Amino acid sequence: MASQFVKIGSEDEKPQDTVQAPVPATPVSGILVTAKAVAHIRTAMAKEGISPEQGGLRLGVQGGGCSGLSYNIRFDTQPRERDRIFQFEDVRVFVDPKSFIYLHGMTLDWQETLMQQGFVFLNPNSHKSCGCGSSFS
Repeated sequence: MASQFVKIGSEDEKPQDTVQAPVPATPVSGILVTAKAVAHIRTAMAKEGISPEQGGLRLGVQGGGCSGLSYNIRFDTQPRERDRIFQFEDVRVFVDPKSFIYLHGMTLDWQETLMQQGFVFLNPNSHKSCGCGSSFS
């Protein structure tokens, strides 16, 4: 499993369907966000002034980076029309259809060490990742 540290930004768009998943459950064809990650997402959303009822965390994948694909994580004020929406307590996570191909089965965690802290992607679909820790294939 590859792990990645990433930062948070923001974006906008529209709602669609909702998929509910409890925090401790292991997803079969979805994603999992750990309780630690949910707590940090909630805190960061409050600092950004994003309402949990409307907004959420957007997870995505984009081309680029040393290994071919890079993780993308930011806040969004609304889900987009074709997004998959995952609910973890009061925190929603939005994933676009193309990114979901690479992210299904993934776990988003929060890790704090003496050297760094941040979100970590534990992705069973990642075959290799680069030394900088921000891209995978």
